Amino acid sequence: MDGRDSVFFRTTAGEVMHELLLTCEADTPLVDVAQRMATHGVHCVLVMRDVDGAPRSPWAIVSDLDLMAAAANDLYGRVAREIAATPVVTLAPDEPLWRAAQLMSVHSNSHLIVADPTSHRPLGIISTLDIARVAGTASDTSAVPAAATAQQHERGR
Repeated sequence: MDGRDSVFFRTTAGEVMHELLLTCEADTPLVDVAQRMATHGVHCVLVMRDVDGAPRSPWAIVSDLDLMAAAANDLYGRVAREIAATPVVTLAPDEPLWRAAQLMSVHSNSHLIVADPTSHRPLGIISTLDIARVAGTASDTSAVPAAATAQQHERGR
């Protein structure tokens, strides 16, 4: 089979993204960020801030690993902008999953923001687990989009 026939060429970011995208402001206390992650069972929160006159633009990501590094040094009294070490990498919803995997690899990111190509407004998020889920269901490609969209922000996010 030609690689371009694979599920990673046929499945798009929009088909596997999770629309529930947790956000916070740059000055949100880290204890609040941690509470959001724990409450929703996710591994990252998108940090938003006003940039160049554009209100609430994606600025960075606070990942679970960023939070653990802060917790090791006392996260109390600190805010999201102090530890948000993961840059925002975006892709359009019609981009194929091979491109998402490539971007994750090149940028060493475990999460990508799916954004509207015109407005740049965040639409959802894809994680490495979402791509692994597609790889794990590749033998039954008819189930890929349904399986992915049914997983609305479950464990591993």
